[in-house]
Amino acid sequence: MRVKTIILEDFVNFRLPSMVIGTPFCDFKCEKECGECECHNSPLAAAPTISIDNERIIQSYLSNEITEAIVFSGLEPFDNFEEIYDFIREFRLVCEDTIVIYSGYEPSEIAESLMKLCEFENIIIKFGRFIPNCEPEFDETLGVQLASPNQFAMGIKEIKETMERGINYGKI
Repeated sequence: MRVKTIILEDFVNFRLPSMVIGTPFCDFKCEKECGECECHNSPLAAAPTISIDNERIIQSYLSNEITEAIVFSGLEPFDNFEEIYDFIREFRLVCEDTIVIYSGYEPSEIAESLMKLCEFENIIIKFGRFIPNCEPEFDETLGVQLASPNQFAMGIKEIKETMERGINYGKI
């Protein structure tokens, strides 16, 4: 898988200690929509992209006695979806721990990818673009503060039920 960074132990992005995997692609839609250069992941964009075998990442995760989840974060994981999906498929062969995917997309923008993820259990997706100059808002699902009030997280089971009912996406 191609990544920008791997943080072996993180205590900020999820309520459980997590391994954070920074993904390498983004079209910076947040900045385009707000008209400001405000992305907190801009330094990550300048970092080199490295390729690392999924098995190596999984073994590193499994050998860590502290981490209890994996968080995919910025740049934009869904812009690297096939590699993320392949990783999850391999990870699920050996572990059912929570996987969190931080995305700037709205559910309707990535519906096809969400449908593919519905085959797995114990996945949480954080949706919504960053909006500068907002007060952070606590998200119950993730157990952390999110940067903008339009951002929210949903578990894959809830996403699947919502999609099956054909409900229009938004902050559900």
